[in-house]
Amino acid sequence: MINGNIEIYVVSIEGEQIKLGIKAPSDIKVYRKELLEAIEASNKEAISVNFDISEIKKIVKGLEK
Repeated sequence: MINGNIEIYVVSIEGEQIKLGIKAPSDIKVYRKELLEAIEASNKEAISVNFDISEIKKIVKGLEK
């Protein structure tokens, strides 16, 4: 048990491989590490897009007319 409301349990054992299950409240997001890393990388890429400020100024001026 983790924090009294998250349960980790063994689903199966097959040779050297162990499959785990996780029971958690629906408001708690549970991701595999590699998926979480991919989400974080995608978010960082999305916020690091470079904009040409002069182009944005032109758009704003166009909207003001």
